[in-house]
Amino acid sequence: MNKRRLMNQINVVPYIDVMLVLLVIFMVTAPMTNPGVVDLPKVGQSLKQQVTPIVISIKKDASTEIKGKKYKKDNLLAYIKKSIEKNPDQSVVIAADKKVQYQEVIKVMDLLKQNEINKVGLLLKPEK
Repeated sequence: MNKRRLMNQINVVPYIDVMLVLLVIFMVTAPMTNPGVVDLPKVGQSLKQQVTPIVISIKKDASTEIKGKKYKKDNLLAYIKKSIEKNPDQSVVIAADKKVQYQEVIKVMDLLKQNEINKVGLLLKPEK
């Protein structure tokens, strides 16, 4: 008499195969998705600044100018503070010659930031 024994174990090999196939599918498709892309809304008209910014020009010799008039660092700061007191929404833009040392631009930016002038940017020329 041949007694049959009940089998109380499960065969997991097919489940491992299915899991590995799913893993390969996810590994292949994951780089194809780009979660960093944001679809921005469009506006009918271009957004323009309400107030023209103050443009600080830094020349090759590291001199600073506003509207063609040369200013030393202290006078420059006084002029900008007076302009911002009149119009708090006004920003400051630094236009430096490409041959000016980076340190000179940072000095002007640091001077403005230390005196709580927070709307500071750099003016760049777009390539054609």
